[in-house]
Amino acid sequence: MKPPRLRAAGVVPLVLAACALASASLAAQDSARWKAWPGSRPPRPLPASDMRFPPYEVRTLANGLRVIAVSQNEQPAVTLRLLVRAGSAQDPKGKAGLATLTASLLDQGTTTRTAEQIADTIDVVGGALGTGAGSDLSFISAVVMKDSFDLALDLLSEVARHPAFKDEEIARQREQLVSAMKVSAEDPDFLAGAVIDRLIYGFHPYGVPGSGTPESVAGLTRGDVARFHRDWFVPNNAILAIVGDLSPQEAFAGAERALGGWERRDVPVLAFPEPPPATRRVVVVDKPGAVQTEIRIGNVAIPRKHPDYLALDLAVRILGGEGSNRLQRVLRSERSLTYGAAADLQALKQAGGVVAETDTRSQATGEALRLAVEEFWKPIREPVGEWELANAKAYITGNYPLTLETPDQIALQVLNATFFELDLKELETFRGRVNAITVDDVQRVSRLYLQPSRLSVALVGDAGVISAQLRAVGFDAFEVVPIDQLDLLAVNFRRGSPQASNRQP
Repeated sequence: MKPPRLRAAGVVPLVLAACALASASLAAQDSARWKAWPGSRPPRPLPASDMRFPPYEVRTLANGLRVIAVSQNEQPAVTLRLLVRAGSAQDPKGKAGLATLTASLLDQGTTTRTAEQIADTIDVVGGALGTGAGSDLSFISAVVMKDSFDLALDLLSEVARHPAFKDEEIARQREQLVSAMKVSAEDPDFLAGAVIDRLIYGFHPYGVPGSGTPESVAGLTRGDVARFHRDWFVPNNAILAIVGDLSPQEAFAGAERALGGWERRDVPVLAFPEPPPATRRVVVVDKPGAVQTEIRIGNVAIPRKHPDYLALDLAVRILGGEGSNRLQRVLRSERSLTYGAAADLQALKQAGGVVAETDTRSQATGEALRLAVEEFWKPIREPVGEWELANAKAYITGNYPLTLETPDQIALQVLNATFFELDLKELETFRGRVNAITVDDVQRVSRLYLQPSRLSVALVGDAGVISAQLRAVGFDAFEVVPIDQLDLLAVNFRRGSPQASNRQP
């Protein structure tokens, strides 16, 4: 006999009641767990671990070469970095890109080895060799195991002192530079960065693209390259860092052997124009049909050696850097206008700048720009929060030991301090100096160096969509430059208009 069927009308209420009781119990458990969990802020950072900078010694050879030896015995490796105090800022008038071209040629053949032989020599010992140039400097670096130290030092010396600068290599490197620039000319991110640099630094060399322009690079000759190398690549204009599994005595002996015969010469003395005072100027690079806008805003600030550097660096990190980042919170988390926003302090040898950057859909350009400018005002009007400053400090001091883990990283820290004429002891006191900065310090430097009423603005996007939005948020005066007419060396950014010098005579 089959059991009687249960009526659905009687079963369903019992099931629902049981589910409701279970749900209520789970909800109560979840509520208790959430009350025990911080609801508005992330967990506090772990206590800072002890950090000790490795021992170092500094000597100057008879020819003026400054040598810094840092013993770091955790790995059987050695890093060599030779830094020459000349970069794109030393490019002569009309020859933008010369330092970049010269640096790219250093390892492309010497008077005794071809480019292939140089590559094979370093490859066979499992090492690496690189060259390059920045705004204020050129460099040669090598990383090898300890038993190849002498080989690497000899190769670095040869590349620095005796590059061949063969015509065919110059033509090849020049072609590569021009090809890369043509690609960059279509990249909104690159263009926005280049335009904001020109707006901030004017025709100071920092405002001119370090890689030059297709026209300037195409005109560079072997004579230009050889002259730049002869003028600037001299021992009394260079710093060598030797970091790794060596005693200072071994490092200094190797430097003397390989580079002691490098001939000392007088170094040119150049006069540079001052960056212009901060001025509100808005340039729109018109890219018809663009669905988003690259946004850069900023103003001229301070060089790296300035005593306010650390305090301003913290202020800018709270504005848009690691550890706090108000721009990210407002533009992305609260308004969903972008995937990312940031701000950075560009602190160079002679000057510096504060630059904020983001991108957004074309229709939101005005709103994103308005909100970003408002964030520049806030630390001036009101002190930053203690927790914001604490988070920014925690990030900087917590990240610092990670920049000292390898010989290569240590070499970079030592060379940066030496190049910017800082006391090397500051590397050991970094954490204490950061933690000593107060909320009042941050507001003081914000009032001195953030200039929201005189910000320069660079936008790359569809001017037809952007223009009305700019007027609606108070930017009535702006310049529109078609992307195919953009000339970074022209006074008004337009090809065919007057150009200005990047060097005082």
